[in-house]
Amino acid sequence: MRLARPFPRIRSAVLALALAVGSLTALTATAPDARADQQICDQYGSTTVQGRYVAQNNRWGTSATQCINVTSTGFQLTRADGSVPTNGAPKSYPSIYNGCHYTNCSPGTNLPMQISSIGSAPSSISYTYVNNAVYNASYDIWLDPTPRKDGVNRTEIMIWLNRVGPIQPIGSRVGTASVGGRSWEVWTGSNGSNDVISFVAPSAIGSMSFDVMDFVDETVRRGMAQPSWYLTSVQAGFEPWQGGAGLAVNSFSSSVNAGSGNDGGGDDEPPTGGQPGSCEVTYTANTWPGGFTANTTVTNTGSTAIDGWELSFPLPGGQSVTSAWNASVSSSGGTVTARPTEHNRTIAPGASQSFGFQGTYSGSTFSEPTRFTLNGTACTVK
Repeated sequence: MRLARPFPRIRSAVLALALAVGSLTALTATAPDARADQQICDQYGSTTVQGRYVAQNNRWGTSATQCINVTSTGFQLTRADGSVPTNGAPKSYPSIYNGCHYTNCSPGTNLPMQISSIGSAPSSISYTYVNNAVYNASYDIWLDPTPRKDGVNRTEIMIWLNRVGPIQPIGSRVGTASVGGRSWEVWTGSNGSNDVISFVAPSAIGSMSFDVMDFVDETVRRGMAQPSWYLTSVQAGFEPWQGGAGLAVNSFSSSVNAGSGNDGGGDDEPPTGGQPGSCEVTYTANTWPGGFTANTTVTNTGSTAIDGWELSFPLPGGQSVTSAWNASVSSSGGTVTARPTEHNRTIAPGASQSFGFQGTYSGSTFSEPTRFTLNGTACTVK
């Protein structure tokens, strides 16, 4: 059956305003950091984890009791009463997140951040599943044209790592895609409040480490977001329709690194290269099973010379750099940063500089980077 989800998942905060002023307080209040296990049964109760993430009960679609036990690394659903029809919206979205969710921002987050300025967004997740419930394990990525910290975002990316029972994503299946070195079913549609693109695993994935930007790039490529938009939050949890006690997020990590390759732990830092400039990048790869070479040409499309440059880009999942020429190339957290040698440090207006590197990749398909930043400025990809 088609799943028609009429409201975004905390989206019920809007409804709760009309029903009870007290629930607004529950939604926005954040308890002290959870150093020991903490039981939360309040409808929108939340607490912090590791001083950098927020875990939330978020029982938005039912009046039945739901409780989560928040640990030092994640949470477990300890009580999940009630059920809702499987052809409609789920009853809740208990989750842990980095970013801002209806003004409740995780401590020290650097989100929202403009997509074009993000070099990488490494994340990892580990789940515990049960079989006596109907649910999905969903990792959500939220995008908006503005750096909003409240309300419903324009586009929701859902990564379904597991689904149990007669449920399906919003909209209809539109094909498949290889993202982050894995194959996914792709579904698109709207829940009436925002657009949704879902990547559904063909079989259950218990844990995964990946770059969030691989999924953002695919969403941009499909026309459901733009590089000028903002990443506002990433969330990992469960959407249960029936039951759900015992489901757990064992561990969760998330960071967002600016294009210059900083650590994503605070305010954006300026790149270590020269001054910003308008740019165009041509990336040409030659591949063989398990390996590749890539020649990269950077063109200065501005009116002033660039003296000293730093080109950053995220390598698709499963790829790594082994050697390089005509540049000093390093990799950290999935982001590759190339810096010039002395003979090619200046790029005159209208001129180009080139470098290359050799690398390895895993999986049956090879994909190319889709985002490049030169001294912190997004380049056009030719």
